[in-house]
Amino acid sequence: MKRESTIPEDLFVTHGKEVEEIFRRAVRQELLKRKKLGYSIATWKDGKVVVLKPEEIPVSEDDKEPNTKEVE
Repeated sequence: MKRESTIPEDLFVTHGKEVEEIFRRAVRQELLKRKKLGYSIATWKDGKVVVLKPEEIPVSEDDKEPNTKEVE
């Protein structure tokens, strides 16, 4: 007999801060990786798609918080 697990409806409400922090760290790691490897990224700015060169990616290795305001 297989036991089904259930996910509470309020899971993301209850743990929203933790989930947001995990996503922020993941985005920062990916931006750093792309910058180091010399890859461009596509982002949205003023209603248009913009491609940023690696040196334009707004993230620094020193930052504790991701600087992703322009890359949302």
